[in-house]
Amino acid sequence: MTRDLKDAITSRAIAEALDAVRAARPRVHCITNTVAQTFSANALLALGAVPSMTLAADEIGDFVARADGLLVNLGTFDALRADAVDAAMPVARERALSWCLDPAHAESSPRRIALARRLIDLGPAVLRCNVEEFRTLFEAEPGPETVARAAMRHGIVVALTGARDVLSDGARTVFLDNGHPLQARVTAAGCAASAVVAAFLAVIGDPLLATAAGLSAVGVAAEIAGETAAGPASLQVGFLDTLYGLDAATLRARLTLSPADAPAGA
Repeated sequence: MTRDLKDAITSRAIAEALDAVRAARPRVHCITNTVAQTFSANALLALGAVPSMTLAADEIGDFVARADGLLVNLGTFDALRADAVDAAMPVARERALSWCLDPAHAESSPRRIALARRLIDLGPAVLRCNVEEFRTLFEAEPGPETVARAAMRHGIVVALTGARDVLSDGARTVFLDNGHPLQARVTAAGCAASAVVAAFLAVIGDPLLATAAGLSAVGVAAEIAGETAAGPASLQVGFLDTLYGLDAATLRARLTLSPADAPAGA
């Protein structure tokens, strides 16, 4: 695959994106699940963003109208959150907000599958999903080629996260290898990562770069925190402290990034 240099996702561009988000302090409205609200809000605050979390259908339009970014997470998708999405989407479209969809537990029920697919059709900038969610939504085995095809088909960035993250906009595919195993033992770690991606989308015009930068910041912060964590609780606290203090130079030095046409570990 050939790419113009200006379109390449590089460690320098990712580090510069972190500085840009810190300077901009974007407002990010999160329609997210019950167990994720506090951790997601704290992650956004540590990043330097301004979170809001209201779900009331009669006021969420006003919050989205003031927001720079939006997250829709299906984790505990009750009637309150369903009404919130229905009220938020017209405002997001009117304002041309770049938003992130996290189809949490999409594999768990037919209703959730249908809802996630309907939301994909509404055009999020990014879909961040895990292996089971991807397999369910796209009826394909997850991998670089199928991620790229899904991204191309829907005109979005697909971010398949796990031990190795695979990110693609259909034309460009990159791998990220930062993170820590204890993230899997922290409730809402993935949901918070999606909120951070939404913050980067609010500032960075290239959705693939925004996604790579957001997930890199989360992965590097977790990796550093994991070096001294005694378990999930200390990882969570250490992650927030590390994300708060993370600078562009550290992010760039610790980042493990490779394009799809480079050998693993390049």
